[in-house]
Amino acid sequence: MKFNEVIGHERIKQHLVNMVKENRVSHAQLFCGPEGVGKVNLALAFAQYLNCLNRQGDDSCGECASCVKYAKLIHPDLHFVFPVVKSTKHKNPVSDSYLSEWRQFVLNEPYFNIHQWFNFLDADKQGLIYSQESQGIIKKLSLKTFEAKYKVMIIWLPEKMHVAAANKLLKLLEEPPVGTVFLLVSDDPNEILGTIQSRAQRLNISALEITHIAQALKKEYDLSQEECERFAKLSVGNYVAAKEIVGQGEERAYFFDKFVNMMRLAYGRKLFELIDWCDDMNRQSKERQKNFFEFALRLVRENFMMNIQEEELLYLTPEEENFSTRFSPFINDGNILQLSEEFSLAHSHLEQNGNARIILMDLCLKIIMLLKQ
Repeated sequence: MKFNEVIGHERIKQHLVNMVKENRVSHAQLFCGPEGVGKVNLALAFAQYLNCLNRQGDDSCGECASCVKYAKLIHPDLHFVFPVVKSTKHKNPVSDSYLSEWRQFVLNEPYFNIHQWFNFLDADKQGLIYSQESQGIIKKLSLKTFEAKYKVMIIWLPEKMHVAAANKLLKLLEEPPVGTVFLLVSDDPNEILGTIQSRAQRLNISALEITHIAQALKKEYDLSQEECERFAKLSVGNYVAAKEIVGQGEERAYFFDKFVNMMRLAYGRKLFELIDWCDDMNRQSKERQKNFFEFALRLVRENFMMNIQEEELLYLTPEEENFSTRFSPFINDGNILQLSEEFSLAHSHLEQNGNARIILMDLCLKIIMLLKQ
C-alpha cells in the first residue's frame, strides 16, 4: 500500500517519511487511535516505503519488486500477528494458521475492524493472540532478512495478546535483531502491558476529518456530494462506520430494530416480552451482542444530545432521528450517566465471558427503572 492510498493523515505520513529520510527509524512503534481511521493502512504504507527500492520523494514507487510483493502482502520480510480463534481445524492457532484468510481479507477490505475480521472467519467466539504465538515471532525474527533492508513485524491489536505471549516478547522488543522494525497497531493502548508500551515509540492517530471521509466516499460510491458529507459526519471520523452507514446494511437495521423494541418494552414494563427479547439476543454470537451494546450506547448518547438541543452534535440517520424525536425526552440529566454506564458494563462483562442471558436480563431490568427517572 502506498501513502497516497491512505485516507487523510497528511501530517502523520510526513512524519513517517521524514523518519526514514533522516535515518532515525525506531525499532518499535505503537500506532494507536480509534478504530476505522486507517492505522493498519499507515503501518503497511510505512513498511512498504521502508523497503521500497526506488522511493519517489514522499512515497514508495509501487512498481519495484519489493512494492509488488508488499501490495500482495507476500513479501518474505513482512510478517503479521493478529487475533485468531480456535476451531476444529486449528486447535492451537497462531497467526500463520489464518495467513491466507488474512491476506484475502485485508486486500479485499483495506479499512476494517475486529468485528468484521471475526465475521469473515465465521467465528462465534472471541479471539486472542495466544501464548504460543511468541515462539513463532522469536523464530521468524531470529533469521536474517531474505531480500529487504528491514524485517517488519506488524502486530494488529496487541491489547488482545495473551499475557504469557506479551511477557516473552519484552526482551525482543527492547533489543530486536538488527534491521527489525515492530509496528504495533492498537485500538485501545491502555489495555496493553505497560512494559510493552514503554518499549515502543507512541504515535497517536486521530479520527479522520469529515472532508477526507467525504472525498473517499465520493470516490468509492455513486453518491451526491451532500450525501457524502452527511454520511461522513455520521461516521464521527471512522471510515469503517461511514461505509456501514452508506450501505445501511442488515446489521445496522437489525440493531436499530432491537434497540427500539428494547426501549418500548422496558418503558411499558412488559417483562415476559422482554424475556423473549433477551432470548432472541442471547442466540446471537457474542461479537454481535457486543456490537449491539456499542450501537445502543451511541444511540443513548445521541438522544441525550437531542434532548438538550445540541443540534450541531447530533449524528443520526433519518430513521434514527425520526425515532429520537419521540424518545429523546426520556434520556435526561437524571439517567444518562447511569444508562451509559450500564451498557458499558454489559459490554465489559461479555468480554469477560459472562453469561449473556443473565447480563441481558440484568440490563433490561435496570433500564426499566432508569427510564422512569
